Amino acid sequence: MIILSKSNPCVKELRALREKKFRRERGMFLVEGEKMVRECMKSGIKISRMIAREDYEGELAADLVLGEDAFNSISEEKTPQPILAEAVLPEFALTPPKGSCLLLDGVSDPANVGAIIRTANAAGFHELYLIGCADPFSPKSVRASMSGVFFVSLMQGTREEVLSALDGVPLIAADMGGENIFTFAPPEQFALCIGNEGSGLSKQVREKASFTVRIPMGEHTESLNAAVSAGILMYELKRTTFI
Repeated sequence: MIILSKSNPCVKELRALREKKFRRERGMFLVEGEKMVRECMKSGIKISRMIAREDYEGELAADLVLGEDAFNSISEEKTPQPILAEAVLPEFALTPPKGSCLLLDGVSDPANVGAIIRTANAAGFHELYLIGCADPFSPKSVRASMSGVFFVSLMQGTREEVLSALDGVPLIAADMGGENIFTFAPPEQFALCIGNEGSGLSKQVREKASFTVRIPMGEHTESLNAAVSAGILMYELKRTTFI
């Protein structure tokens, strides 16, 4: 049976997962596109339902088949891919890191959060701590992570809770007043701290930081995008790993 109405209860339930409130209430999030769905399955995250548009011709078996209007109403994309999944939100206890990690302090743009997660996964930062950030499981963030969100541990808490979990781990603050990242010698284990796109790191995190680093820039450049900055810093701090 093909569900045609955008007002169908199943369609409305899936569409509600675009909002953080309903993702948290139901413990589910959306994964869009065949490649992303397959990566989600590979990661071990449980798929609750597979939803296909009526014109889908791929190999994934659908639990629900929707007409074009009903299916497209679920996605925020202008041209949605014809398959998506409802997946179970992974839960991570707030624990100390096993290696070097990333602390995102108030990163508010979901696209930035997703892009940072994508690069963190590639650069070997598999433990991320989030304080007051955009939801990493929003559709926009999941898309921007390009499946990275499935393969990292995302631990969220208050500033006090996260800093407590990182007690004893040297914090490296990213700030324009810091030491040149290209001459900086990092400790063996550390937490790289990336702040809000407009206001930077919170006072509490800056005060806890053992080191502060910056990316040198030309005189006519005020700043870099948060995700770009995070990417440069992550790879430079792990440079010896890739040589």
